[in-house]
Amino acid sequence: MKVFVTGVGGQLGFDVMNELKKRGHEAVGSDILDNAPQDFEYIKLDITDKQAVTKAITDIKPDAVIHCAAWTAVDAAEDEENQPKVFAINRDGTKNIAEACKAVDCKMIYISTDYVFDGQGERPWQPDDKNYAPLCVYGKSKLEGELAVAETLDKYYIVRIAWVFGKNGKNFIKTMLNVGKKYPEVRVVSDQIGTPTYTYDLARLLVDMVETDKYGYYHATNEGGYISWYDFTCEIFKQAGYTTKVTPVTTAEYGLSKAKRPFNSRLDKSKLSDSGFELLPNWKDALARYLKEIEY
Repeated sequence: MKVFVTGVGGQLGFDVMNELKKRGHEAVGSDILDNAPQDFEYIKLDITDKQAVTKAITDIKPDAVIHCAAWTAVDAAEDEENQPKVFAINRDGTKNIAEACKAVDCKMIYISTDYVFDGQGERPWQPDDKNYAPLCVYGKSKLEGELAVAETLDKYYIVRIAWVFGKNGKNFIKTMLNVGKKYPEVRVVSDQIGTPTYTYDLARLLVDMVETDKYGYYHATNEGGYISWYDFTCEIFKQAGYTTKVTPVTTAEYGLSKAKRPFNSRLDKSKLSDSGFELLPNWKDALARYLKEIEY
């Protein structure tokens, strides 16, 4: 199978390329970087350039596209000067990819987020829930990307993830490790609930998916139950051997974020097993493997 991957300079795209190569698929990566972040076939591509996207996908003629490229800086997306770019990437760029996929009749995986929902209540969100009400610009732009895919294609998978961490890029774990080294105490939000997603594990699932025709909406995070950011930090420091004190605070007490975050990021993943896909490992196990990988 020939697979075209966007956003290979990021955490997820990087791991997806490695997983595709490991399984013997023909993989072509793209990003806005001048050079490939690792040794694989690569083209520089700005997904907001419709003509360039059409040419790239028409020339490559992939069997599938795994679309990992996105604007993911949640707080920066709230800045008025950034908003046109956020929508150009997450909505318009995604639509460009979807339309090019339709032209060459290939399937597409779009990576979305828990932020498309309003984050209220305690009921886990189902993949086919349609009661969207994103709280921030990032969430709105990713929802519009979802709609662009669903309205353009028949052969698509929309995979919502949350609390992402991987080797190649910035993430919550790296931030906490750095902060925990410098300070005797950290304050961490305890009223936002979800589950982390390790890109190494997610990449395996995405390639499993793209090898099938089981299209539709899915939720994918690691297993191990729902936790708070406070719980996550306690486990990070425990596994890392840090003695840093972790103090739980409410979102209101923390008060540093520009963008509104969802309180309820519980994603129901039972559709994965119902469809025959192998669930991701426990998040504590994923964290242990990740800490070994990054050699912090």
